[in-house]
Amino acid sequence: MVKPRVLVISNDTPSVGLDLLRTKCDLTILPSSNPTREQVLKAIPGHDGIYLSVHANINSEMLDAAGPNLKVVSAMSAGYDHLDIPEIKRRGIKVGHTPEVLSSAVADIAVMLLLSASRRAYEGRLKLMEGKVENRPQWLLGVDVKGSTIGIVGFGNIGQAIAKRLKGFEIKNILYTGHTKKKAGDELGAEFVSLDELLEESDFVIAITPLTIETLKMFNDNTFGKMKKNAVFVNVGRGKVVDTDSLVRALKNKTIFAAGLDVVDPEPLPLDHELLKLPNCEIVPHQGSATIKTRNSMSRIAAQNLLNALEGKPMIYPL
Repeated sequence: MVKPRVLVISNDTPSVGLDLLRTKCDLTILPSSNPTREQVLKAIPGHDGIYLSVHANINSEMLDAAGPNLKVVSAMSAGYDHLDIPEIKRRGIKVGHTPEVLSSAVADIAVMLLLSASRRAYEGRLKLMEGKVENRPQWLLGVDVKGSTIGIVGFGNIGQAIAKRLKGFEIKNILYTGHTKKKAGDELGAEFVSLDELLEESDFVIAITPLTIETLKMFNDNTFGKMKKNAVFVNVGRGKVVDTDSLVRALKNKTIFAAGLDVVDPEPLPLDHELLKLPNCEIVPHQGSATIKTRNSMSRIAAQNLLNALEGKPMIYPL
């Protein structure tokens, strides 16, 4: 019996997923950790499945190159803005992703960024390295988390996990906004409000929204202008939900106090980008789900999604 052929788009894929795929598939693993589009297009024809462990853009061009054998696309990610879902489904191709399993890891990094930005950790490190540490009572003061109002824009699994963690910091209350009020919000004692009310009332604004036409650049001059002067903005969703130039202005002009970013636009930032020069901006390079346990779990689930689809079974997490 001929095994289905699966293209793995990265040679840096965790072995737990690859080992599972090898039990029933013949694998083509591209010899690069993050291959170019040209390399993927050249390798893709004739495969039955595509296993995405990096964010390659799967659109009409890629699907045309794959040809009629392609039955499933499985992404090792929670977000799916790199996948043309309508076009993939139009062709009868199944598609899956890996939400939920990374919620804890991303929530942890959101709290890390919130604390680092509010307490000026990066700025303190710069002063230390420059030999400019000062011993006086009002030097390098940050803002308190205790007694604060937390605003979460996007109250899905990750947003809820963030709320659970921050409740332990003796905060005043949690606000959230989105399309609908959620039962989980009531269970966590969080209040459903409009975006404007959240921006105006929150001491910390955390963005954890997927990238859609609606959320594209939703954080801009107007949005930042509605926040408190001492507000800390944290983004662990997608870089493009923020207008980067607007954020630079907000930080430089002290429209807001600080920002903590796991995602940016463009990504990665050019070395000479202004965001990297601002002392009140904490940035890490999209490390939200980057723990050993989380990435192994994502790899395994993406592999199982793919195998289930090839065998005509329901995916664990279909799109």
